[in-house]
Amino acid sequence: MTVTPLRIGILGASRIAENAMIKPATATGHRLVAVAARNPERAEAYAEQHGIERVVGSYAELISDPEVDVVYNALPNSLHGPWNLVAIQAGKHVLTEKPFSSNAVEARAVADAACVSGVTLLEGFHYLFHPVNRRLLDVVRSGTVGAVTRVKTVLRMPKPSENDPRWELALAGGSLMDLGCYGLHASRTLGDACGGAPSVTETRHEEYAPGVDSWFDIELEYPGRATASVVTTMLDEQYHFTFRVFGTNGDVLVHNFLQPDVDDRVSVTVSGRTSVEHLGTKSSYTYQLEALADHLSGVSTLPIGPADAVANMKLIDEAYVHSGLGARPTTIL
Repeated sequence: MTVTPLRIGILGASRIAENAMIKPATATGHRLVAVAARNPERAEAYAEQHGIERVVGSYAELISDPEVDVVYNALPNSLHGPWNLVAIQAGKHVLTEKPFSSNAVEARAVADAACVSGVTLLEGFHYLFHPVNRRLLDVVRSGTVGAVTRVKTVLRMPKPSENDPRWELALAGGSLMDLGCYGLHASRTLGDACGGAPSVTETRHEEYAPGVDSWFDIELEYPGRATASVVTTMLDEQYHFTFRVFGTNGDVLVHNFLQPDVDDRVSVTVSGRTSVEHLGTKSSYTYQLEALADHLSGVSTLPIGPADAVANMKLIDEAYVHSGLGARPTTIL
């Protein structure tokens, strides 16, 4: 079956969109039809720089544009839920940056709307589509490293600028929202090998601004008694993203699960012997866009959907409530 080129509209002239959508779309032959941003001059410069066909005057105008099939939401966290909802209600397919919304209540409202409308709504957990992470899941599920005992994700990044939206509570900021959402999601993907979904047992954090965490550590436990840790910080000197699963007979490590285009190694240790596999430096974002296009063309199904997004936001809320910071506030347009 032939995959139909997507006609994509971008909400927000953001840095993340360059790697997450613009480069993959250009590489795979999809059209970047339009972009909308708060600052028209910035939008014009952004469109010219990245080969986007035209600029529209507002987010609402982009969503209602008849030439846009798929809306890519790259706005600040607090604007994911509200504008995803607007796009869904307009009958558009949506690829949204993570986190899916500000909290689980918003997530449920958006997911319910998607179910009613019948559109495709995908949260951008791009890592899941890359062979390095698919390999880790295959190794664990096959029993190669034995029964799972411990899952560890570490997500460290340099400090964002002082005026970055990730430092603002009203914009649903925090290291857990920006980084920890990946670690919790990765931990949840192993629920089928650990007796079910994990739950929060312990949290530690430090506030950078009132209600906003600069680092956040989480301990979890699965029904099968295996445990997991998610370690995040936005105060490191460099990027560091590892995903490792320990079993009764060995372990499997993805050296850079969020940036496999930088490091595509998977190390599998069984009975004290380690083998290292290289599974390709093609961008995980490109794999994600290809999977979305295949799905919309009827070629294949997606591994995650709105229900998964709701479950992940529930776990994020659980961690925030446990810490005493509380869930991120709901945003109403």
